[in-house]
Amino acid sequence: MTVVERGVLTDEARAELVALSKGKDVVGVVALRARIVLWWNEGRSAREIVSLSGMSEPTVRLWPERYEAEGVDGLFGKPHPGKGPVHGGKVHARILALSRQSPPRELGVTHWSSRLLASYLRREGVSVSHVFVADVWRDNGLRPWQQGTFKLSTDPRFEEKVTDIAGLYLAPPESAVVLCVDEKSPVQALDRTQPLLPMTFDKQEKRTHDYVRHGTTTLFAALNVGTGEVTAACRAQHRAVEFLDFLETVEEKYRGRETHVVLDNFSTHSTAAVKEWLTDHPDFHFHFTPVSGSFMNQVETWFGVITKQAIRRGTFKSVAHLIGRINDYVANWNSDCKPFTWTADAASILAKVKFIESQVRAITEH
Repeated sequence: MTVVERGVLTDEARAELVALSKGKDVVGVVALRARIVLWWNEGRSAREIVSLSGMSEPTVRLWPERYEAEGVDGLFGKPHPGKGPVHGGKVHARILALSRQSPPRELGVTHWSSRLLASYLRREGVSVSHVFVADVWRDNGLRPWQQGTFKLSTDPRFEEKVTDIAGLYLAPPESAVVLCVDEKSPVQALDRTQPLLPMTFDKQEKRTHDYVRHGTTTLFAALNVGTGEVTAACRAQHRAVEFLDFLETVEEKYRGRETHVVLDNFSTHSTAAVKEWLTDHPDFHFHFTPVSGSFMNQVETWFGVITKQAIRRGTFKSVAHLIGRINDYVANWNSDCKPFTWTADAASILAKVKFIESQVRAITEH
């Protein structure tokens, strides 16, 4: 294959270059080189690629030739032996210190970008490139452009509940069934205003940003912690009546076996009718997760999986269509189900929570 001749990339080679040019974990300069090769192969002129890439013409001509000679490996460049560090430890330390702080208020931004941090350092008399800043971030696992979430539980019985449920997962009672139960509501039956455009070798699937709502359903699910099997049902609402109806379905499946149920503190899980049902079914034992501690309920992980694989990108003409898709997914899941592996004991969970509490306390006191 000769890239310089243009227009002769195989579908496999094109797909590999497209993936490289869009990969989240690919170094930006390597992604740009892959795009240059793709543009060259499309028949664009060197001058046009110079304009698109911001690179010089010799560089634009270099990477198609390097790809022709060495394939994808050639796009990663070669090390320069004997080249010492460009900046000393003080510069690294300053970059790391600034990166772990919010930008100064006068900048008017919420977080650093590599270009902004490099520009700010130049004001301090430290001449660094944004590429160097990005390299320091990558080497130290810093990602200022990303943000996570956390929530500390205020449940006075937090430690007790964590110990109970973690112990249930790691050492369940012999011959007993451990189920994680919850409801996902509302699950919307969304239909796009225009048909989806399917994925091709050089383009991702596309859909319209607007949609039509056709109603909602509530998905009740009970995940068997030991086997991974899911018992599921869709209902129009999620009141105590529907919850009790689902419990009857679960009880019928596991009748005669000691059954421990992990569930959250939603009001419908502890009504008088539910308590009366538990009295009539002594084999069932409820274990409530801590307030703001739904991470202890493994069915939440399964809800994330079905949302990602079957619901979020789906298009549904009606609620019945949505329920049918959910039922198909559950049946397919159960045909080859495997349990989630729980490894965290109570001590490790409580240690992490105490560490976060100490961070919050330090910030608050400061």
